[in-house]
Amino acid sequence: MAAMIEVEGLTKRFGPVLAVDGVSMTVERGEVLGFLGPNGAGKSTTMKMITGFLTPTAGTARLCGHDVLAEPLAVKRRLGYLPEGAPTYPDMTVLAFLEWVASVRGFAGAEKRARIERAMRATSLGEVIYYPIEALSKGFKRRVGLAQALLHDPEVLVLDEPTDGLDPNQKHEVRTLIRAMAAAKAIVISTHILEEVEAICTRAVVIARGRLVADGSPAALAARSRWHNAVTVRVLPDQRVAAMTALAPLPAVAAVEAEESPTDGLVALSALPAGGQPIEGAVRGALAAAGIAPRDLRIERGRLDEVFRAITTGAITTGSDAAGAVRKAA
Repeated sequence: MAAMIEVEGLTKRFGPVLAVDGVSMTVERGEVLGFLGPNGAGKSTTMKMITGFLTPTAGTARLCGHDVLAEPLAVKRRLGYLPEGAPTYPDMTVLAFLEWVASVRGFAGAEKRARIERAMRATSLGEVIYYPIEALSKGFKRRVGLAQALLHDPEVLVLDEPTDGLDPNQKHEVRTLIRAMAAAKAIVISTHILEEVEAICTRAVVIARGRLVADGSPAALAARSRWHNAVTVRVLPDQRVAAMTALAPLPAVAAVEAEESPTDGLVALSALPAGGQPIEGAVRGALAAAGIAPRDLRIERGRLDEVFRAITTGAITTGSDAAGAVRKAA
């Protein structure tokens, strides 16, 4: 079965500026794809081309087997799109706007009412349905945009910053909604919130300077972090030197970093593994041999933000330069 979204060599120039440079990818039903990149990387431009709102300079995009440029109506019937800024008619009430969207989508009568009610319930808009959109907070405006994208129950959802402006409770509701819909749809989420990627995405691609530079599950990308399998323990301040001295010589440990806690006075020691290998056993053994019983021990999966910075800037992270770090000699 063909992928729900197929992108091949998508390119966009604005005069001399190459905004998107030969992007190719596919998204299957059941996938929630996090589309990541720094500001100006080409995320929104790529999404506008995938959804047919911007004509590419080169390349093709297909949704559910339909070419975005050759079959625009067939694509839009199967697409729910929340664009950047979620443009609406600000003088309309929420209910009037959704009624208009439903009519444009071809719904009438009982089905139209049912779809509007379902979309409003899914996005928790019940308390503001008679408010003019221009009077709403940024978070509610975002939810109106999400409601119109969901109203016709599309097979493909393309959401540009869907939780922008939402408070923590509202973000949780939207993420829960996306997870609930995921099995039946192909969903692409453009976001700069890495926590969101880890919370709801099954896959992440990273774009920088208009080109795709990474593609994998959030866990696989986090595993590229120097913090993958790092072990952090908390010890008493007078155990700091002895603990660092015990951990630093371990062959599997690349560096040891220390940070004092402002709340309980303990010192957090982080042993970073060489090559991402598991080091919990070695750390426990070294501390026991030194007569140190840590207050707690935590193993890290990796830090996606560190990997994101390294991928998008070309930086090579070799460890903190903060005081209290012990490194191996080269």
